[in-house]
Amino acid sequence: MLFPKRDYSANRTLLTCFLLALVPMGAGANAGSSPTGAAMPAPLITQLAEDENVEDVVQSEPRKIAPNVDLKKVAPMPEPEPESESELAGPEPVPSETFTLLGKEVLPGTSTRLAWSPNIQIAGLSQTTPVLVVNGAHTGPTLCLTGAIHGDELNGIEIVRRAMYDLDPAKLSGRVVGVPIVNLSGFQQGSRYLPDRRDLNRYFPGRPDGTLADRIAHSLFTDVIGHCDMLVDIHTGSLKRTNLPQLRADMNNPEVAEFTRGFDRMAVVHSSGSPGMLRTAAVNAGIRAVTLEAGESLRIQEHQIEAGVNSLNSLMEKHGMISRMFVWGDPQPVYYDSTWIRAQHGGILFSDVDLGDRISEGEILGYVADPITNEQYPIRSNSNGRVIGMAVDQVVMAGFAAYHIGTEAEVPGE
Repeated sequence: MLFPKRDYSANRTLLTCFLLALVPMGAGANAGSSPTGAAMPAPLITQLAEDENVEDVVQSEPRKIAPNVDLKKVAPMPEPEPESESELAGPEPVPSETFTLLGKEVLPGTSTRLAWSPNIQIAGLSQTTPVLVVNGAHTGPTLCLTGAIHGDELNGIEIVRRAMYDLDPAKLSGRVVGVPIVNLSGFQQGSRYLPDRRDLNRYFPGRPDGTLADRIAHSLFTDVIGHCDMLVDIHTGSLKRTNLPQLRADMNNPEVAEFTRGFDRMAVVHSSGSPGMLRTAAVNAGIRAVTLEAGESLRIQEHQIEAGVNSLNSLMEKHGMISRMFVWGDPQPVYYDSTWIRAQHGGILFSDVDLGDRISEGEILGYVADPITNEQYPIRSNSNGRVIGMAVDQVVMAGFAAYHIGTEAEVPGE
């Protein structure tokens, strides 16, 4: 035997004495009618009941534990109060369908980030361009928003971001596709152009076997733009120039002219567009398209951004994509004709007018000062109108485009 047999009788005697010591005085009288030892557990239960109210534990409400939420993610908005039947108007929305883009399926009532790549970079160093997609729960048109085709135009990036992230997929009718930064390499370098110094907005719809710009344009147009019904391509003025928030649109195209009516508080400048522009290629492909200009490059300008976002929200409401309590502004005139007024002398430009000012024919807009001879050469307006674009004060040469003047005209067909 590995272990010797032990005598446990002494331990049993000690345990019996310990239990008897737990019995309160008088317990024997209460248990007189019971067999000896039968009532011993009762005092133990009584003692537990004094320490914890068993009745309260059994009848209390279940604990409401807050869900474990990752605070790095955007918290969902509280659900609105259900509307009464009298407030519900119009037909029941038609459910949307799965939207396929860039090889991915985006389910109805969801939003996501996809990746677009024109496959022109070194394979081991390739970098994809983010594409934001919101597929509404209800059917409707597909709107595409593009920013930073010129990599130094920052206002458009912020306009796309705010417009996209403000959408609720559960309440959206249709789809919105946003490419905040089309020219990613130019954006990273603070440059308007592609790495080969080409202007991407002169190569649409592009070619699969052409130049670098051709290939990027072809990939974007085929893989993204071609899936949309409407396009708003967002830009700013070029280097050291600024633009009043405005649309550039071919007002000779009836569908495009009608499309411009959805934008709130936005002037419209007639421009048929140059070959190679994204909006020109989109219109030629049957997509209603305009260019939205707002502000100047290399800057974030809150006023210009707000104007752009408000106009996009107005457009979506006009086309039944969203429903909001929206205050329409006074309709802005359509500037069907516009012209640039150029400096006739070299020197330093000083402006006497601001963006958006209304001016008269012959009015002095600014002057060019010769820093050596102290000669000052005024620049005068050649028509009545409004300053819809202008150069910032800077060194200029003769022939420099200094002021963009818009003149009111009737919309074709009216």
